[in-house]
This record gives sequence, structure tokens and C-alpha cells, in this order.
Amino acid sequence: MEPQLGLHELLHVFSFLEARDLLRAAQVDKVWNEVSRTKELWRQLCLRRWSSYKAPQMTLGTQTWKEYYLCRSELEFRMESGRPEKDFICKAIAGHNGGIDELAYISTNECRFDGQEKSVVCTVSSDSTVRAWDVQEGTEIWSSPLQPAALVNLAAYPRLQLVVTVDKQGLIKTWKAENGREWASFSLPTSSSALQACDHPETPFLLVASAEGVMYTLTVPQLQLLSWTSVFPSSPTSLLCSPDSQWVFASTQDSDLGPKVFYTQSLRCVVEDEPPVSSTLPVLLTSRACWAPDETARLMVMHRNSDNMRLAITTYELGTKQSQKVQQIASFLLPDNMMPPHLMKGHGSQVVLLVSGLELVLFTIQGLQLAAFQDHQKPITSMWVDQSRVLTASFDLSLRVYVWNKENKFPVLKSCYHLLGGSHRWASGFTHVESDSMSIVGIEARSIGTSILRSYCFNVQHGSDDCVD
Repeated sequence: MEPQLGLHELLHVFSFLEARDLLRAAQVDKVWNEVSRTKELWRQLCLRRWSSYKAPQMTLGTQTWKEYYLCRSELEFRMESGRPEKDFICKAIAGHNGGIDELAYISTNECRFDGQEKSVVCTVSSDSTVRAWDVQEGTEIWSSPLQPAALVNLAAYPRLQLVVTVDKQGLIKTWKAENGREWASFSLPTSSSALQACDHPETPFLLVASAEGVMYTLTVPQLQLLSWTSVFPSSPTSLLCSPDSQWVFASTQDSDLGPKVFYTQSLRCVVEDEPPVSSTLPVLLTSRACWAPDETARLMVMHRNSDNMRLAITTYELGTKQSQKVQQIASFLLPDNMMPPHLMKGHGSQVVLLVSGLELVLFTIQGLQLAAFQDHQKPITSMWVDQSRVLTASFDLSLRVYVWNKENKFPVLKSCYHLLGGSHRWASGFTHVESDSMSIVGIEARSIGTSILRSYCFNVQHGSDDCVD
């Protein structure tokens, strides 16, 4: 007699299988098929693959865990393949009467396949309006009234369904994302040089830097002033908030003044007669910086080395508020023949991505070059990095899609395909690119001084077994 496994024993064995093997097991007989469809097996597969806190939120809706796994696997397959019409639909979205300066997703980054999925972006323009767009439908949802001056920047709080804008005169406003109604306003004494949305889970807040080097901390959505501090007097200041909103990096371009890192709680909860908690980094002539997204307080800074002759990237680990310790953990010099990078992003905890002219280059924080790509014909203007892929936009009127492979010690980036824009007769190239779990949106500049949005939506009709790894 052949030994027979009971249902519990079979379920235990199946818990060690990957999705592809589980689908094959389902074809053996009726019992194996029934056990292979067990809810907990597919739930664990989903959690193992997509439970990272940086991954888009899993939303089942009316689906089973198996249906969700198959649909999301198919989505990732289509986003890696990029076959026009078959894998995605491209739409040109027009409406602004001027150039679009900034773009941000306002929809929550959730991955769902129950018919309720929707991607929404907001844009600000020199035509003095802020607008919201349905990416899948390619239609305008709402537009604000004409504002007193051209809008130059925006920040989004998807969890709060809130949009923040600032115009070229320094007037800040908050807007309800669902209907475009104005909520509150705050006027800076000068124009703004930076706007950072800090969506702290307990107390979200807004950081704004002025052209005069002053940093303001405001509540959202009311825009009430919590504190202000002079960071770099009379110098436009850049801001970069850490992934957990506990720290903010402040710098001024190519200055002899060392960049500073502020503990944000000391900006939100001011103690009378005490300055905010901050540290000055021991580097000069800072040009770029980024946070490591998988670490709470790891900062990579690009700067000139001690003799001001070469560019270096130094990585710091920040301590707690009590210790205020800033520890250098790595540093390396960029190659002599590399043009000064104009874009810089972090990935994971060990990788930094740099854009220099036409080239995208990946280094570890110790200086090991992992890859270099020259897929564009004209300079790269924008870069988007998340845990699944990298996108670059260029004046050659294309977006390039790259996908991460994380099976090795260091993640490997695979160059996949181009997404093409409109006609070179009317367009001068892409200036921005952003993405969520199901779509990609770029700002396509027109030669007549206006801009449109171009969206690429990867819709899944059904979960296909053929798309499972």
C-alpha cells in the first residue's frame, strides 16, 4: 500500500512551496487541488513577497489571497515587459494653460484588483492653478480658482488626502484632495526655496525653507506656525526629510557653510529659550544628498573633498536626540572622468544612484560601482526610485524603465524598455517622472511653453498562472 499523507501533513509540506510549485501541485488530484487553495498558504506567500513597510499596501477587497497573488504577479510581469497596448495604455492628459512645474500622487499607494483601484495625481502650473487628475481615465477631477501668482511647488499627504502648494511670492495654501477646496493659507515674508511634507504617523507637519535661509515648521492642514529658525542667513536653503520624519537635512548649494541635520521633534515641540536640536556635518561645498530608505537615519552626502578638487560621497549614521552623535560609516571619491552628478537617490541601505548627463550609475556606499547605463540620447532630467523599479526621464522624449533583482548580495538593476512620449515636432522632452504601484506619469514639456501629462497605466484583467515566477 502507498503511504497517504493526511490533510494537515500535506498542508505542512505545501507551506514550504513557492507559488509556481503550488500551482503544479494543484494539478495532481482533487485532494491536492483543495489543499493547494488553502487561504493561509497564499496569504503567507503574499506577506513574504510584499510585506515590506516600503511596499504598496495590500488591499484584498473581494478577492481571495490566491487571486490577489496571481493578479499582482501579473502586474509586475507586465510592468517589467512593457509591451505597448498589451501591457499598458498610454494617454496624453492636457488642461493647464502654462508649464507644469511639479507633480505628486495624492492617491494612497495601495495595490488592489477589485475594480476600486484608482491613481490620482496633482499638478501645479505657471497658469496659477492646482489641478487633480484621474490617471486611468485621463481626465481632470478638479481645478482650483486662479491664484494671485504662478504656483511653483507642491507637497502631498495621501494618507490625509491633503495637497499643499506655494506660489512664487511665498503664499502657502492647503487644499482638500477630494474636491479641491481651499483649507488654509500662510504667507512667507519672501519666496520659498523648499517644501517638504513630513507625514509623521502621530503629528504630520510641513517644513518650508525661504529664499532668505529661514526654515518654518507648520501644522497641517491648518498651517499654524510652530517654529522658525535661521539656518543659512540670506542663502536659499534645500530641505530633505528622513523616511521616518524624525530628521531633516538642510543645506545650501556649494557653500562653505556645513550642512545641518535637525531633530524634527525639537522643531515641532519648542522649548522656550532653547535652540532646536541639530548637528553640523563636517563637510563643505555640499551639492547633493539623499537618505537610505531602508534605514531610519542613514544619510548620504555629496561634497567636495578636503582639497576641493574632487567630489566625494560620505555616509553618516545619526544617533538619538540624547546622544546627538553623527557617525561617519563610509566615504569614497567619485571617478575623475565622471561629470558632476545632478541627481542623487538612495536604494535599500547600501546603494546610491547618481545621474550624470546621459548616464545612470550605481555605487555602494563604500564606492563599489555596481552598474552604469547610457540608455538615453539626451540628458536625464528626473529620476524615480522605489523598491521595485527605477524610472528616468529625458529630453529625448522618453522614459526608461529599470527593474530591481534582489537575489544577490547587492541588488542588481535590469534595464527593460523605453516609454515613448509624443511627437518631437510639438514636445521638447520629459521634465519629471513619478510612479505608484499601477501607473507611471511624466510631465511632457511642449515647445510652445506649455506642458501636458503623459500616463502609462498597467491594468490587470485577471491573474494569469503564466506570470508567476
